[in-house]
Amino acid sequence: MKKIIRTADEKRGILQVTTVDERWYPKPSIHAETGLPEYQFVPSVTWICGYYPKGVAFYKWLANNGWDESQAIKNAAGDKGSKVHFAIADLIDQKRVAMDAQYLNPSTERLEELTLEEYECLMSFAAWHKETNPQVIIREMTVWSDKYGYAGTIDCIAKIGDNYFVIDFKTGQYLWPEHELQVSAYETALPENDDIMELLKKAGWKGELIKRAILQIGYRKNKAGWKFTEIEDKFDLFLAAQKIWKHETSGEKVLQKDYPLSLSLAPATKEAEAETEKPKKNGKVRS
Repeated sequence: MKKIIRTADEKRGILQVTTVDERWYPKPSIHAETGLPEYQFVPSVTWICGYYPKGVAFYKWLANNGWDESQAIKNAAGDKGSKVHFAIADLIDQKRVAMDAQYLNPSTERLEELTLEEYECLMSFAAWHKETNPQVIIREMTVWSDKYGYAGTIDCIAKIGDNYFVIDFKTGQYLWPEHELQVSAYETALPENDDIMELLKKAGWKGELIKRAILQIGYRKNKAGWKFTEIEDKFDLFLAAQKIWKHETSGEKVLQKDYPLSLSLAPATKEAEAETEKPKKNGKVRS
């Protein structure tokens, strides 16, 4: 993966820019002093949360698997999670998802068939949906906080029974502390996003407490195949992680790098000679 740029919120012009170790959310804005158009960049919630200490359980897992193996597992889990998220969005939209349906793998940037493990995640999501009968109000929507300087993508806001939840979907078997910070940041940013608040009000929300939860799908530690965990507010710890992120990344500006379009070890004169010696057709150099 070199760089993935996708539209996160078409109406507000918000993009999502992902590289190997960074994720930014830019949106159009006007410079306060010059009045000229520019892009305002803020880091993603998940990137910030990654700087929170993982805890003893994580480091034991890391020691048992080794660095290279753990990175391979992490990358594979990320690809699986992305494909499953795309498929869940289709299910929520009342589309039928076939076992051999294809979804984008961010690492290869190609459409790939669902694996059996990924399809089992969808089966467990369908089982959770059937048992809880959630009223899905929002799915895959960007939240932006000018107050705290971050943005992220909410998987789902749903009403279950009498309660409203910000829900994050996970395909892993473990919940790490950073996951709790993630949904806390999403929930805290909601009042700053008028479009989301309007959708909530249309769905009948009247100012009730919005809870936070993580839904693990493809869960292998119980018979249900899924686990729904309510999360306490950990926004204070998210702010602590944000301070660490700023310290470690000097997070004032987007890191920009210029790369040549091609590389060669040949002297410039040799390259020029090779270029002129290319076969020509109709008086033009053929490339």
